[in-house]
Parts: sequence; C-alpha cells; structure tokens
Amino acid sequence: MADDPGHSFGTVRLRPYQSYVVDEALRHARPLIVAPTGSGKTVIASEIIARATDRHVLFLAHRRELILQAQQHLAGFGVFAGVILAGEPRNPTRRVQVASVQTLWARCVRGSADLPPADFVFIDEAHHVTARTYQRLIASYPDATIIGLTATPCRRDGRGLGGTFDALVECPQVHELVRDGHLVPARVFAPARPDLKGVKTRGGDYVESQLAARVDRPDLIGDVVQQWLRLAERRGTVVFATSVGHSIHLRDEFVRAGVRACHLDGATPKPERDEIVGALRDGRIEAVTNCAVLTEGWDCPEVSCCVLARPTKSLGLYRQMVGRVLRPAPGKTDAIVLDHSGAVFSHGLPSDPIKWSLGPDHRAVSRVQEQRNRSDRALLTCTSCGAVRTGGKPCPECGFLPTRRAEQVTNRDGDLVRVGAAARRASPEEKAEWHAALTWVADRRGYKPGWIGHKYKEKFGTWPPRRTVEPAPPSPEVLAWIRAGQLRYKRGLANG
Repeated sequence: MADDPGHSFGTVRLRPYQSYVVDEALRHARPLIVAPTGSGKTVIASEIIARATDRHVLFLAHRRELILQAQQHLAGFGVFAGVILAGEPRNPTRRVQVASVQTLWARCVRGSADLPPADFVFIDEAHHVTARTYQRLIASYPDATIIGLTATPCRRDGRGLGGTFDALVECPQVHELVRDGHLVPARVFAPARPDLKGVKTRGGDYVESQLAARVDRPDLIGDVVQQWLRLAERRGTVVFATSVGHSIHLRDEFVRAGVRACHLDGATPKPERDEIVGALRDGRIEAVTNCAVLTEGWDCPEVSCCVLARPTKSLGLYRQMVGRVLRPAPGKTDAIVLDHSGAVFSHGLPSDPIKWSLGPDHRAVSRVQEQRNRSDRALLTCTSCGAVRTGGKPCPECGFLPTRRAEQVTNRDGDLVRVGAAARRASPEEKAEWHAALTWVADRRGYKPGWIGHKYKEKFGTWPPRRTVEPAPPSPEVLAWIRAGQLRYKRGLANG
C-alpha cells in the first residue's frame, strides 16, 4: 500500500490509505470506518458514494453543520445530493440523500412520510449509533450496507459498537497523521488533577450538574484565563466548559482580562453562531467558550489552542475535543492544549495510539498511558523547573532527580506546565517586567512595599532584587494572575 501513488475520482485525489480504506470497507456488510480528525472521513465516504453510481444512498448525521458539509463535499465529487432537513428544500428524486436523523425520525417514524430508499446507509459520528433513533432507522434498512464513520469508535463509557457493526476499518492514527504532515503536533500543558472527589459517574462520565458545581468557581475560572494569557500566545482558541453557566462565566472572565471572547451554546441562534465562528476564524475574536456545541463536526483549522475546562472520564470525548485544533493551516506549525481537567493524565497525550475494539464488553484504551500508570515511568512534573520528566529519571531540562516520594510534592501556584517537553523558565527580562508591573499595581492600589516582594516570590520562587524599580503598567496576564490569587485567598477564608 505504501507504494500506491493513490488515485483520483472526479476532482479529488485520494491519499493511498484512503484508497485502501474505501476498498476494505466495501468488503464488509457493516464496516465501521475509524477516521481521526484530518484523515479525510468525508472524502472517504464521498468516494464510496461516487463509486455507487446506480445505487440509492442515505447519509445520516445529527447536526445541521454536518449535513450541509456532507452535501458540499459530495458536490466536489460530482455527486449532487438532496437534503432532508427542517427548513431546507427537498429534492426527493436524487439517488443520494443527506438527512438529519431527527428530521427523518419526526417525518417518517413518528409521522406518515415514507423513508427514502437506500442500498447504502452512512452514519456520520457513528459513536452515537446506540441511541434509539439510530437503531430504529437502521432496522428499517435490513438489506442495506451500513457504514459508520467516526474518529472515536466507542460509546461514552469506552465500550465498542459491535452490536451494530461487524468490522473495524482504520485510517492511520493521530501520531501517523502528524508524522506525514496531515495534522500538526500538540504541545500540552496541564496542572495537577482537579479535586473531583465525590462527583458521581453516570453513563461512563461524570454527572454534569455535579461536575459544573465543582469546577464553575471564580478561582478556577480566573486560573483558566491567567494561564491562557501566560501560555496561549493569544492564538485563536476554543474553550470547552462543563455547563452553559460555566461557559458564560469563562467568557466574562476572558473579556474582563481584555481578551476578545464570545460564548456559544445549543440555544445560540444559527446566524449569531455563524458570525461568532467566522469571527474566530478570521481573528476578530480570540476565544470562543462553549458547552457541548463545538465538540464534534466542527472544522476551523485556523484555531490552534484548545482549553479543556471540562473534566471527562470519556476517552472518546477527550479525543474529540483535542482533535478540534489539530488540523493544519497556512502558517500553523503546532497546536496548544491547556488541560485544566487532568484528562491528559487519565487518557494520555493526543498523539498516543489507541487500541480500539468492537467488543461491547471491551473498552477503548491508550495502552501507552496504561503502561505509564502501572509502572514507575509515569509522567511527573519536575518540582525544580516545571518540566515533565519520566518517573525514576532525571529531568531532561535541569537534571533534577528528587529523593522524596512524588506524591509528597505539590505544584507551584497551579501553573500549567508542559507535558511531554521541558517547561519554559522565566528570563531575567520577564522577571524585571513583572517586578515593574507589581510595583505599578502596589502604587495605584496603596499596597505596602512588602506586598511586591511576596507576590514576586509567589510567582518566581525567589525574592526580588534589592533595588529601586520604575513602575510600568501591567499586562493583562499580570492582572489576571493577581486576580486569580485574590480569588483563591477569598475562597480559603470562606472555607475556614
């Protein structure tokens, strides 16, 4: 397969692995195509549909954006599909129909309309296939070839989808797509895991109401913004929140820090949503916070920073969220993931290979992360410089090797640190800028001189130089860091 130069159908040239996946999928009655972000899931589906020149095809998706994207991609292959979607005109004579699951359910299962004919039924984002609506529609096509498409072929709890599909057909995994230039590498920064003790689990993930109550707090929200200012390089950013309220609070804190930010949720009108996403794409907005809207089926390659403010036990959800920022774009060399959820320590790095399974009693896992967690080679934070080191080995950045137990070590001030690479040390110039900014704040707010020294030591671990400093206006990062510290202090007082 490696020597196959690929082939083209219509105006689109397939990559060699895409040609292989198409051929392999057509050998099975119910294949599940595993296509990570950037591997060309819709291109693969379009090729299969384009080959079936005299067959009826039904392409199912659960979101308006996915349906219209699929119709557009098919047109690039010379296949002009009808659309079955509320508010859109129908063309029932076309052999290919792209349909909303909800619209078909309402019109043809609960209503009296006839289902469209289909020899092939495609199910986009097929990890949702166990829902009753999908199962009822699939059962309506007993003689059709059923083809699933997803980047994460598992339920929310990680179990396989073998009850619906009979074969996994896999595209290259994320690390291979990065190697070949089809995705960009991710730089991951993460703190210690958030305190989720007592948060219950339902359906394989945290109960969202309890999760929101635990993480939707001013001090934690302040930390999200402060770390973004410190690490994100003001890149276009998507922020994943636990609830609508949490997303709004994050948006408000970003705006308070001088960041151009907007919020999206399921109730945001489509014109407003399109305007916000377009503004993020072209840089008029720096960050969009959302709750369960931009998790899947949303492509904006220009966005290169992902903030995980939503803890999850679901490997699939974690990979879906991170995958939003891995697509390449002109001038984009990497992506930044700011993990405030601790997901990287549970599910591994975004490029770790995953062992997927169809077995309903088997859960998808990162074998690499399992091995890390079972051994003394787990990823740890260097307490000397903040870099991530391998357990039992000296830090690759500073050479430090602690003699005390790792669990006795505490992180400094909740700062995010680079996972999988050395953290950046503060330069003398940066320290001088912070010293001048802290002096400016103390002068304006009437703080005693000792406040400057203690905040400097809190930030850098050492006392400031004993010399007069000319005050300088603080950056948004400095102000956000000070505000986050004040919120933590107030919360400590409240907790007694």
